[in-house]
Amino acid sequence: MFVMTIDQRGSRKGTDLVPEALAALRDIPVVLPFERTVGDEIQGVLEDPRSVVDAALRALRTGQWYVGIGIGAVDVPLPDSPRAGSGAAFVLARQAVDRAKKTGERVPLAVQPAAAGGHAAAAEAVLVLVGGLVRRRTGAEWRVLDALGRPENRRQIDVARAVGISPQAVSKAILRSGWQEEQGGRAAAELLLAHSDT
Repeated sequence: MFVMTIDQRGSRKGTDLVPEALAALRDIPVVLPFERTVGDEIQGVLEDPRSVVDAALRALRTGQWYVGIGIGAVDVPLPDSPRAGSGAAFVLARQAVDRAKKTGERVPLAVQPAAAGGHAAAAEAVLVLVGGLVRRRTGAEWRVLDALGRPENRRQIDVARAVGISPQAVSKAILRSGWQEEQGGRAAAELLLAHSDT
């Protein structure tokens, strides 16, 4: 099981971004939904590595969050809320987010497994690399990629119409954004997370 603890960066000096983050994570498949646990921190319980990767990259997109991923057992039966949850994965998620807060200028993400092994460390490395791509994108690149992600925009010409730019500009934005590299990195991180407790 995966527990994610996501804590707002510099929250004492800024606006509470928890409602915005919860809205951004609302459609991700979870075992226990993301919710505010304390202060400016949110937590959720997930079982699908793809959902973990998606949640992590959504949080990293804004540059406003520390992301901790704990991998291990959770006590059952599960409560209705992550706030009432217990088990190794919850403790590991706390350790992970605390470690993410010490990354300096690096992408603030850490993965903490119950069992020592290379898969979790490799998953963290891949997520940090992909997170770097995600954090460096411009607003124009995000407009193109967000449009590309909508079901009605299957072709680049559809994206161009939706965004109001030329198909060539769409192609260049996709290339500059590292979108294809992100897709490969997501797949690699999912695979590594799936094997991180073996």
